[in-house]
Amino acid sequence: MGGSDNPESGALVSAYRSAVPVGARQRIVRGVPTPVRKAVKSSLNVADTVRSATVVWAMGGKRRAPRHSAAYSQRVVRVGRRHMRALTVAGATDWAARARNLNIVVSVLDAAGIDYFCVRGTANGLPAVAIPATSRPAAEEVLQLAFEQAPGYVGPAGGDEARMEPGDDERSWRALRKNKVLRVAWYVCDPTQQLVFGAAAGCDLEVWAEREGELRAPRANRVIDAVPVDAPRKSAPQRLFSPIPPAYHTGDARTLPEFSVQLPEDHQFPIDVVYTWVDDSDPVWRAQRDRMRQGFSGDELHEQAANDARYTSRDELRYSLRSLHQNAPWVRNIHLVTAGQVPSWLNARHPNLRVVDHREIFSDPAALPTFNSHAIESQLHHIPGLSECFLYLNDDVFFGRPVTPAHFFHPNGITKFFTSPALIPGGGIASTDLPVNAAGKNSRWLIAQKFGTAISQKMKHTPHALRGSVLQEIEETFTQEHAATQHSRFRSPGDVPIASSLHHYFAYHSARATVGDIQYRYIDLSADLAEQRLNTLLAHRNMDTFCLNDTVESADPERQKEMLASFLDAYFPVPSPYEVPEHVNILEQSADLDELVKAADR
Repeated sequence: MGGSDNPESGALVSAYRSAVPVGARQRIVRGVPTPVRKAVKSSLNVADTVRSATVVWAMGGKRRAPRHSAAYSQRVVRVGRRHMRALTVAGATDWAARARNLNIVVSVLDAAGIDYFCVRGTANGLPAVAIPATSRPAAEEVLQLAFEQAPGYVGPAGGDEARMEPGDDERSWRALRKNKVLRVAWYVCDPTQQLVFGAAAGCDLEVWAEREGELRAPRANRVIDAVPVDAPRKSAPQRLFSPIPPAYHTGDARTLPEFSVQLPEDHQFPIDVVYTWVDDSDPVWRAQRDRMRQGFSGDELHEQAANDARYTSRDELRYSLRSLHQNAPWVRNIHLVTAGQVPSWLNARHPNLRVVDHREIFSDPAALPTFNSHAIESQLHHIPGLSECFLYLNDDVFFGRPVTPAHFFHPNGITKFFTSPALIPGGGIASTDLPVNAAGKNSRWLIAQKFGTAISQKMKHTPHALRGSVLQEIEETFTQEHAATQHSRFRSPGDVPIASSLHHYFAYHSARATVGDIQYRYIDLSADLAEQRLNTLLAHRNMDTFCLNDTVESADPERQKEMLASFLDAYFPVPSPYEVPEHVNILEQSADLDELVKAADR
């Protein structure tokens, strides 16, 4: 792994520098001594451990990891108007591509004995590696050599794929001499080529200039911008500079002591995810629901309180979990709350996933069975082992691109919520109110009674950042309303939207939540323009989260199902480790990628 010093190869590089004129070194990389060449090539093989990890993540773990030579192939992929060379990786993810690029860069620099240190606190969130300006020629050469072994690209930091050039082209490096920060990337794509991770998932190479005995940063970071030339280096986990799922690691790398400590902006608390899910095709569940529904008169239930569209499952959960794996690998555990149901495709044995039955969390068993999401949401904080800070989302909510904990929580644990332009109707509750509007009015009344303010905005259908202690306090503060919601078997005019609205306003008024900002899209699948909006979303992939929802039954349910399936397959083609792989056995998750690499070489 990257991070260990290599005195032998370092001495070779030093000798090479002193023996070969600078002009000759810039002329051709093939002049690099054979021992250094072998060391760099060996480092690339080690760096491919991140590559192996992505396969295991995607397939849920294979009994037999494939060999590098057979499992991966180079393809030419279209990125905008250009064609780029990319490595096909079965489990490609954005976060894994970033970690892989960092791992390759530090491994190559280590192998060649070139001084470097990893940097934290840059504005773009990508991994960054700093080198002294005096090491730039040597770094360019060994990176060119690395690009010969594994085709990659280099360009100005902040540049897109259109400005990236093949890294083994010496003209590219000469043209970049004026740039003090470079973007280095080895492209990867999934087998469908729907996902291509290139410059936007690259690793930045910063050239720190030497002035008056100091190395000075070429751009701002939030930690330190100048250090003595002889400042001590220390070893730190690469995951500190480029997060990956906690079950895996990519080794250590060199950094400065200032970059290795916890910062005030770091989220040091665990964050879980809670899903609520129901299998509407389950005949036992349907019989229970229909029997309970018969006990209500037509006037007691609004037509949207218990219609089939509210419970329809089209495998959205599978793809929401894919989106979570693809874009939020920092999540600790996943809790799937169900009515004793388990999807047939779910890998329920995954160590970071737990299926939670309603009977485990309802404080009053007499409230079950229930078919009311408000009732279920009122009991989420009773989930055993749930982290204090967690995200709650329905299966029709997706993470559209890489997100961080900062999207949902402040580093001190204060939650963020996202208000919608849609307003809660004025006046008291009326029999004609939609269930969502009646619930909003109830939330408004409770906040007015407790804090003396009148809320007016609904919430976006995003993941909801929640705190268990706030939910517990709400249960103790509004005892009667909370109990009534728990015992409401279907959505009713007396419901309180505890998790999706009341929590946010309650926490806000007690200085435990703030209004946040997130790039978000809501698409009504029953709308005439639904397919056009889905195509736009797929083409741009520029939303942090999105919701695909329908509250009324479609006139053509099969057509709607096909439209949704086509979109989800294209947007999230990479299976997650929470799925049972077809025709393969489940491998026990290993915390050490070295074991996976050894298996691949056997």
